[in-house]
Amino acid sequence: MSNNKRLLVFLIISIIISGGFVTLTSEFESVNDNIVSYTADTKSQNIAFYWKDDSGQIIRSLGSLKTIVESKNEELVFAMNGGMFNKDNSPKGIYIENQKTLVSLDTATGNGNFYLKPNGVFYLNTNNEPFICKTEDFKDNGQIKFATQSGPMLVVNGEIHAAFTMGSKNLQIRNGVGILPGNKVLFAMSKKETNFYDFALYFKNKGCRNALYLDGFVSRAYIPAKNWIQTDGNFGVIIGVTK
Repeated sequence: MSNNKRLLVFLIISIIISGGFVTLTSEFESVNDNIVSYTADTKSQNIAFYWKDDSGQIIRSLGSLKTIVESKNEELVFAMNGGMFNKDNSPKGIYIENQKTLVSLDTATGNGNFYLKPNGVFYLNTNNEPFICKTEDFKDNGQIKFATQSGPMLVVNGEIHAAFTMGSKNLQIRNGVGILPGNKVLFAMSKKETNFYDFALYFKNKGCRNALYLDGFVSRAYIPAKNWIQTDGNFGVIIGVTK
């Protein structure tokens, strides 16, 4: 029996069982319900990457960033941890802030999520254009305003990372970033534990041709417009949008 015929039989049985009504919940809808997200327009909004404050102290938490932003008479409208970090809270992999390379690109091979190849880099150039690329494709041409490295990639050229398995029991809170059609940036975090495949599926179904995993169970997001307010954390890089 062909796949189309199987689907037709399934629909007929569903109609009979439900007394003439069919309620289908798509895989995308179930994934979508588990996500809190924020869309940023880098052309019209002030997006920046943060690690240390003006005195050289690591900012660490979303609450600390909020305090710093408000001390400058600005408002924090979004914040999220922005990539993996070492035990001393230094960024793991490349970190560029205001065109200064503070940590070099990590092209090594190793264990753990960061090294699940392909991993990648999320960056903004000096024209505030956002990009996500595989680590091997990243080139610092001197026109990079901000950059953070993490891994694995979630979506690569429109396809879910080949190492991810549908139905995997590897469940964690996860956060990531993708580039939407129209060149806006989609930040997302799962509200509850999810696997890599389902998390990547969210970005793919939103139209992201490339998306990057940022981190796991430590992840936090500050999105007051959606009543999602987390101000704790102990991070390296933090990504924020201010006004």
